[in-house]
Amino acid sequence: MEKGNLFSKIWAIPKDTIAAGRRHTVGLKSDGTVTAVGDNKYGQCDVSGWRDMVAVAAGNVHMATNTGNAHTVGLKSDGTVAAVGWNKYDQCDVSSWRDMVAVAAGWRRTVGLKSDGTVVAVGRNNEGQCNVSGWCDMVAVAVGDWHTIGLKLDGTVMAVGNNRYRQCNVSDWRGIVAVAAGYLHTVGLKSDGTAVAVGQNKVGQCDVSGWRGIVAIAVGSHHTIGLKSDGTVAAVGWNEYGQCNVSDWCDIVAVAAGCAHTIGLKSDGTVMAVGNNEYGQCDVSSWTNIQLPGGKEW
Repeated sequence: MEKGNLFSKIWAIPKDTIAAGRRHTVGLKSDGTVTAVGDNKYGQCDVSGWRDMVAVAAGNVHMATNTGNAHTVGLKSDGTVAAVGWNKYDQCDVSSWRDMVAVAAGWRRTVGLKSDGTVVAVGRNNEGQCNVSGWCDMVAVAVGDWHTIGLKLDGTVMAVGNNRYRQCNVSDWRGIVAVAAGYLHTVGLKSDGTAVAVGQNKVGQCDVSGWRGIVAIAVGSHHTIGLKSDGTVAAVGWNEYGQCNVSDWCDIVAVAAGCAHTIGLKSDGTVMAVGNNEYGQCDVSSWTNIQLPGGKEW
């Protein structure tokens, strides 16, 4: 495999321009600035000073009385990374990172994909979820609560971290073009527009075998979102807060899923949201000019 081809492949991947965390939502605007709403207890929404951003990520965590702390990560056009918010486990210590082409944020950690296809991680590593130093030829990364997923250039997938519910059993996956990770489950998008999932399925969050025409996926703590090629959206899993009530959405070009809310970016740069809004994380109706995925040359 030629590294030049790998480099081109990685940079061709659309960047994440919306992100949903435990109790906050982040949006990248077309001018490279960033906006955020929701819980700001640890400064995770303090992104108004960010400039020249090309992607955003938001730390997510399952819903429990002892959780909720979060952070926000931004990828700059020069390949450096910024982070704000909860930093108890050094998950925001990314100022030295260089040559990054993608970032992902989970509970208590941050993962970065470099232009050479290798991966770096900072934060809590009690279950090996940051043991990615040996990964290579990666084109995408995803971060769940306790596990980390890497998509390789050949369409296979790697995983490290907690595997109690077999959420890391992805070694036999083939033809994968995108990955997403939740609290205890993992989802892969196949090149034929179908989806596969492993892990806990207590509320049906892995029931994606019937999906067709899917072009993007997003995973919350216990729910899974699929964006269809016609701009409509499918959802399965936990729906206590209405986070799966997306059947009437249309003209959607990107999706993101937090713990208990779901975000959709429309083709006109506006944003829709459903689900838990206790901290105002769904108050995005006034947002405009959010960057469309793949809408710039990086």
